Amino acid sequence: MLKKINKVIRILIFSDFLFTSGWGLISPIFAIFLIEDINGSGAMVAGFAAAIYWLVKSILQPFIAYYLDKHHGEKDDLYFLIGGYILVSFVPLGYIFSYLPWHIYLLQFLYAIGMACAIPTWAGIFTRHIDKGKEAFEWSIESTSLGIAAGITGAVGGLVGSIVGFKILFLAVSIFTLGAGFVLFFILNNIYQRDGHLIRPIGETKEQTFLK
Repeated sequence: MLKKINKVIRILIFSDFLFTSGWGLISPIFAIFLIEDINGSGAMVAGFAAAIYWLVKSILQPFIAYYLDKHHGEKDDLYFLIGGYILVSFVPLGYIFSYLPWHIYLLQFLYAIGMACAIPTWAGIFTRHIDKGKEAFEWSIESTSLGIAAGITGAVGGLVGSIVGFKILFLAVSIFTLGAGFVLFFILNNIYQRDGHLIRPIGETKEQTFLK
């Protein structure tokens, strides 16, 4: 059943699974990290950190998406997606060396920029490549994979964090995030480019497109 899903959708889902698995390791215990490891931290710092992320991402995201929609082809979308993941991968490494609230605020700002690049581009590519007639099924696979990733890694993160501490977890999050960006290179030759009003996969001829 899963083999009938096209390659681009499979890779996008797998990439999102890796990303969610990584950040799922620390999501349930991030507030504990702030309280224990950040000087003068508490509920206020956690609140401001969340506010910075959501406000910056929400403000930037429409502008980035609008810019990309105005530029033909998906290659720039894919590069923004990969670049966003690479930027985000540095954030957990920054957590390792953070000890003041402003360090966290700066990292949350960078995290927001990365996700503002990644979220609309992932959704755009997924929307354009979703298999006709399988929309509900493929979205359900995406949702199911994220639920499994978050559920498993949330428990694992809490266990590992209590045994070896936060630094190992942050390193793992960075690795997972880089992995999420790296696997996207496997669809570089499957994304669309524009030729006038024609949209076709890169490397595919017009004749091949019309014969589909």
